Amino acid sequence: MTYSQAGAQFGYSIIWVLMPLAVALIIVQEMSMRMGIVTGKGLAALVRENFGVRISVLSMLVLFLINTLITSTEFAGIAAASEIFGISRYIAVPVALFVVFFFVLRFNNKIVERVFVAASLIYLTYILSAILAKPDWHQVIHGTLVPTFEWHTAGWVAMVVGIIGTTISPYMQFFLQSAVVEKGTRVDELPLARADVINGSILAIALAAFMEIASAATIWVVNQHGGHLNPQQAADFAVTLRPIAGEFAALIFAFGILNAGLFTATVLPLSTSYIVCEALGFEAAVNRKFSEAPVFFVLFAAGLVLGAGFVLTPHLPLLQMILFAQVLQGILLPAELVLMLIIINRKSVMGEHTNGPLANAIAWATAILIGLLSLLYVAGQFIPQLLGS
Repeated sequence: MTYSQAGAQFGYSIIWVLMPLAVALIIVQEMSMRMGIVTGKGLAALVRENFGVRISVLSMLVLFLINTLITSTEFAGIAAASEIFGISRYIAVPVALFVVFFFVLRFNNKIVERVFVAASLIYLTYILSAILAKPDWHQVIHGTLVPTFEWHTAGWVAMVVGIIGTTISPYMQFFLQSAVVEKGTRVDELPLARADVINGSILAIALAAFMEIASAATIWVVNQHGGHLNPQQAADFAVTLRPIAGEFAALIFAFGILNAGLFTATVLPLSTSYIVCEALGFEAAVNRKFSEAPVFFVLFAAGLVLGAGFVLTPHLPLLQMILFAQVLQGILLPAELVLMLIIINRKSVMGEHTNGPLANAIAWATAILIGLLSLLYVAGQFIPQLLGS
């Protein structure tokens, strides 16, 4: 929904942010994939081995808190989707919580992921949704290729940080590397794995761009011609899209956020529990008894219940909460990138597979630029005069 917010608020002029972000995403994901293949270890384990228990515990605490907040935003997405169909969040969220528990306890994690990956094909229809909205393609191309900056605007800075956070999520690097290790990919398969990372990243960025285009061509354009559309909840996006782009676009939006919410609310708390237990040396397995892996099950249950419970708070602004979570991810991303860069450039860890000069230049530039942008945003919260409204 962050991409939809960006298009609705800033129109086509913010699409260009996705272009350098695509390069950064490919570099970061490739680094994570390569570390997993070469070392045979997850990022959490490498952080503990290279920086000690204290840094590892602090990193895992921050990761758990962020991921619990992100889990809450996924339940917020479920709540928003249910309200589009006229179902109260107080019914939809508890039902979703039960479904997640049932899936995890009754089915293998890989089966759960495959089900939702198949369901995620619905995101391809965002392309059709953007076309049906009849955007001004000249403005789309201009907004994609010509950067515009609004450093003085707090909303613009927050949105860019949020886009970065939702695109290069700190959690995703842990998840990707653990998945590579579990798959058992060999070093001689690096070129094929690298191709998968590049293709997946390009597809993700393309879909994000079409989401922005769809909102820009509808909500933003209407507001530019004297309209007063100001979506405050996810359901508002669908309501405003119905008379403009048709019922089909509204249904796409609703099913898209519902699928995303169920998938991430299932995988994120489970993966977080695995990652934290891996980093701190605790037993972690769904097929174990509670007495054999108490920390794992407590973390999993806590992440789910806290995430779902927070969404049931009356009058909670779901849309603002989702953006805040993504902004927080963007703020914390530079610290994770620095840890990754230090590890991947150690020959004692990576051997001959350390970063090359170009990868280092892009990765360090990404970490520094995102760090500076995050500092600008944080400073603007304490010094309102620094950023305008």
